[in-house]
Amino acid sequence: MMQSHMQASTSTSVLHRASPAQSVTHRPQRCGRRRGRIIVQAARVVRGQCYVTRDNIDTDQIIPAEYLTLVPSKPDEYEKLGSYAMIGLPTELYPERFIEEGEMKTKYPIMIGGANFGCGSSREHAPVCMGASGAKVVVAQSYARIFFRNCVSTGELYPVETDVRLCDELRTGQEVEVDMENDVLTVLDSGTQYNLKPLGEAAPVVDAGGIFNYARQTGMIKKKDS
Repeated sequence: MMQSHMQASTSTSVLHRASPAQSVTHRPQRCGRRRGRIIVQAARVVRGQCYVTRDNIDTDQIIPAEYLTLVPSKPDEYEKLGSYAMIGLPTELYPERFIEEGEMKTKYPIMIGGANFGCGSSREHAPVCMGASGAKVVVAQSYARIFFRNCVSTGELYPVETDVRLCDELRTGQEVEVDMENDVLTVLDSGTQYNLKPLGEAAPVVDAGGIFNYARQTGMIKKKDS
């Protein structure tokens, strides 16, 4: 199921301008269950402010080890874990915080990264805390393989790749739309578009809320008795 991550895309990412009609996408809404919550969202389309990071964002920056005692399966601790997402980023490089002081959720549903996003330890808490914070998708030039797999297996985040260094093109706070159906990111104020790599077989696993939900829905394992 991770085949799409390991195969290089044959298409070249390009930069072009979208017409006003292209820059807004509306799709039917659906419900997806994630860790006891119902999340209603457009089908694989995420729109909102982006938070821009650089290369080699590691799991210690995403969630420092001191917060790993929180248990994501407990709803209150899951929410608290989310409030610490990206707290390890150095303030001198990231003066605008991913989660504002005193808040539990982020106003940035879209994370932009450079190369090797999610490097470091294999802690599953990294994508979980980002999902708990309200983030929906990461768009990066490349990922640490274990982080990519953890995003998919937990169903917390869509880990999207692009050949473009969006961390050099975008700035924190810009409104963008990530359309994973058509594999394009659109900057809403200008209509500028950037090509994304398809998620492939990873996408329906995240749609389902993680590998175990996906296995139950597809009949790979028996569903829990109701």
